[in-house]
Amino acid sequence: MYGKPQPLIGQSRFERTSCMLPPASQPLFDSSEGDEDDSPICVMSFNVADPSGAGGLSADQIAITASGGHALPVTTGILVRDTSTIFDLIELDADAVEEQARTVLEDMDVEVFKVGFAGSPEALAVIAEITADYEEIPVITQVTPLSWWERDKIEAYLDALTELILPQTSVLVGNYDLLWRWLLPEWSSDKRPGPRDIAAAAAQHGVPYVVITSANVQVESTETIAASPESLVATVSLDRYEANFVGAGDTFSATLATLLASGDELAEAVREASIYVNRSLLAAFQPGMGAAIPDRMFWAQVEGEDGDEELAQDEADVLGIPPTATRH
Repeated sequence: MYGKPQPLIGQSRFERTSCMLPPASQPLFDSSEGDEDDSPICVMSFNVADPSGAGGLSADQIAITASGGHALPVTTGILVRDTSTIFDLIELDADAVEEQARTVLEDMDVEVFKVGFAGSPEALAVIAEITADYEEIPVITQVTPLSWWERDKIEAYLDALTELILPQTSVLVGNYDLLWRWLLPEWSSDKRPGPRDIAAAAAQHGVPYVVITSANVQVESTETIAASPESLVATVSLDRYEANFVGAGDTFSATLATLLASGDELAEAVREASIYVNRSLLAAFQPGMGAAIPDRMFWAQVEGEDGDEELAQDEADVLGIPPTATRH
C-alpha cells in the first residue's frame, strides 16, 4: 500500500530495521527560515529535573545536543528518585515555570516545544498559555508513565493534558499501552486497538499525528509506529533487548522533536530517532542497583582496539550525529 520499504542509509550491523513511507512525504514543520544559519536549532523542553540522570531534563538535554540542537531546559518539578524507584515529586510553583520559559523566549528563537512531564495541572495550564502565545512553534507532547503517582493526581494531570495541551499538539508520543489506556478507556473489542484507532482517538482532541513506541513487542523485536487517523506514516522495527531500562521515552521524544524541527519528514525523523535510541540502549550502562540508563553519547565514547574510533564515527554518520572533537 505504501510501496517498498525504504533502505537505510548505510545500514549498520547493530540494527534490523524497516521503514515504510507514504507516497507523499514532506517535512512536518517548515524550517526554511533557518536555512542560511548553521547555528544549532533551539529546542525548549518542559520536564522535571532527575538527579539520577536517567530521564527528565537530563535525558532531554543530552538527546537534543546529540541530535544537533541546543537544549533550553525548563524545570517543571524535581523528582526524588534513584535508578529503581521514584519516591517523590517536589512541585515547582507554576509562576516559576512560566518565568523560566518566557525569559528565554524573549531572548532566543525557539524552533520547537517538547512537553514532557510537567509535574502538575497548574504547570500544564501555564505551558498551554505559553504555547498558545507562540502558536507558530510546533509542540511535541510526550506521555510518561505515572504509575508511581497517587491515583487522584494522575487523573487530574491527564485531564489537564487532554484539555489544555493536546489541542495544541502537533505530534503525540507515547508507549502503546499508555496511549491505549488513556485515549481509549472504554475500548471493548476483543481485538487490541491498532495505531490508526489510537490516532483517531487523539485526533478527537486536535492531534494530527501520534508516534507509538512498543507498538508490537515480540520476543526479539519491537516496533515504533507513526500514524494519523487515515494512514500509517512509518513503521520501524528494531531489536529488543532483555533488560530493564529507564529514560528511553524521554530520549526518543527529545530526539524526535529536534529532528522534526531540523526539517526531517515525520517518517524519517521516527526512523532516525528509533535507531538512535536503540543504539543507546545497546550501549546502556548500570550505574546503580536498579535499571540501566541509555548511553546517549555512545558515539563519543570510544575505547579499545585500533579502528574502533573510525567504526564509531561511521555509526554516528548513519544516525546523522555531528562530529565531536572530544572523546573519552
